Amino acid sequence: MHGGFNDNDSTYGGSLIGCDSDTLASYITDYRYENGRRYHAYRGGEYWGPNDEYSNDLQDLAHHMYLMTLEGKLHLAPLDNPHNILDIGTGTGIWAIEMADAYPSAHVIGTDLSPIQPLFVPPNCAFEIEDLNLDWTYSKSQFDFIHIRELFGSVADWDEFFSSAFEHTKPGGYVEVIEHSVFPVSDDGTVNEESFFTLWGKTVVEMGRRFGKSFTIWEESRERLERAGFVDIVEKKYKWPVNGWPSPEYRTHGDDGEKSWQRLREIGVWNQLRLYDGVEGFMLRLLTVAGGWTYDNAQAFLARMREEIKDLKIHAYLNVTVVYGRKPGGKARAGDQLPHPATRSGYVSPEGGWRSTIPEDYQGLP
Repeated sequence: MHGGFNDNDSTYGGSLIGCDSDTLASYITDYRYENGRRYHAYRGGEYWGPNDEYSNDLQDLAHHMYLMTLEGKLHLAPLDNPHNILDIGTGTGIWAIEMADAYPSAHVIGTDLSPIQPLFVPPNCAFEIEDLNLDWTYSKSQFDFIHIRELFGSVADWDEFFSSAFEHTKPGGYVEVIEHSVFPVSDDGTVNEESFFTLWGKTVVEMGRRFGKSFTIWEESRERLERAGFVDIVEKKYKWPVNGWPSPEYRTHGDDGEKSWQRLREIGVWNQLRLYDGVEGFMLRLLTVAGGWTYDNAQAFLARMREEIKDLKIHAYLNVTVVYGRKPGGKARAGDQLPHPATRSGYVSPEGGWRSTIPEDYQGLP
């Protein structure tokens, strides 16, 4: 119990009927603090990550990495003049805001447990406090597009979740899922059964199991979308190096979006920074709460990860998948009639690309 509210109830920690807006707002922003990090208040404990400014900056960095991965595109699903768009687990809201700019005639809703989004947003963009594991409050067949990104470790029942997504997607509308693995691997044997990266991956997956929300959705999205009833499913695969190891001599072996080693190195440099600065927020609550580790043992484990991601001799990467599917019905079109996906600056031509901002010989953290 906290302030008269029970976080395990299926509403705002108990009945808020008769409460004014100030009471509700103060409850939702009455954040929890654990081990020096700030966490959401509404439905406390449902999500493993902090919502403090440090964590929010890393979310925006991840958005930059996804744009690099998708060559500046905000999505891959072939949308045709969408009117209603839902971004589940919107975080800082950066994707929803840029989609609202790219589709000014659409109404974009971003949902999250934390009210950490900016106050000044496009007029066609709105944010709502929602728990994605509760019953959806939207109308059936309401959305032309539902966007799901980095919900690993957040969904209690993925089949039920995708069934709800199917129910609330318009006939002919799309759901797109973009997730990455938490288990570093390599193509050349530099990551093996004895590697710390292997221990790290096994630990994250096990913590997710104890937490009751898996971290393996990146490899399950296609099958689960099919099971929910979506058709015309497309899966794209990419790789995120854990540091700047890609070079003319050391490259990935397929399933990397056919990216050049220069592009992969740039993504790796950003990923190294994200992991180096973000492993505490990513794992601290899972290790200490779900795993029962002491704070000191958890910090020692995280320090080892920070050291490992500096090693350019280990050619580790994280798998990334983008999977989208269409709800049957609506108006099907030939592939050559499909529109180009929106980007953060409007629309991108087929020959468009991403210009590197990092010197070619820069490899990352010292």
